[in-house]
Amino acid sequence: MKRIGLISDTHGYWDDKYLHYFEQCDEIWHAGDIGSVEVAERLAAFRPLRAVCGNCDGGDLRLMYRELNRFKCEDVDVLIKHIGGYPGNYDASVCGTLFANPPQLFIAGHSHILKVKYDKTLNLLHLNPGAAGLQGWHKERTLMRLTIDGSAFKDLEVITLADPRKENGL
Repeated sequence: MKRIGLISDTHGYWDDKYLHYFEQCDEIWHAGDIGSVEVAERLAAFRPLRAVCGNCDGGDLRLMYRELNRFKCEDVDVLIKHIGGYPGNYDASVCGTLFANPPQLFIAGHSHILKVKYDKTLNLLHLNPGAAGLQGWHKERTLMRLTIDGSAFKDLEVITLADPRKENGL
């Protein structure tokens, strides 16, 4: 059984709440637009980090993380890609992979829109943890936690951190 912390679109912003909410997690998965090597290193120093680079990530992060990360967690085939779309509207860059060999769990970021959706066609769970940073138009900063137990998903939680506009003084 593994407890996973999901985060995306930090855009270089650090919040100590990340560590508070991921305290009980075994691993942290970042769905891209990390924004700085410092954020990646701080997360990785706290818990093992699996991540992908996003469209806003620079050269150093692109050397550290690929655009696509596929791996097994417990008995679940996991695929993470920053720009991935969602069921019924997958991004063209990942459609071939998803339809040829669908994972059981597909995680994407990029949209800054929190999403939990089951794809009945591909028999996969799609998650987008929203955005945990301040950059962007989102009204809430969010992240997720879930447990993977064998091939089962359990205890999915959405955590709202704060309204980024208030934090930016808007």
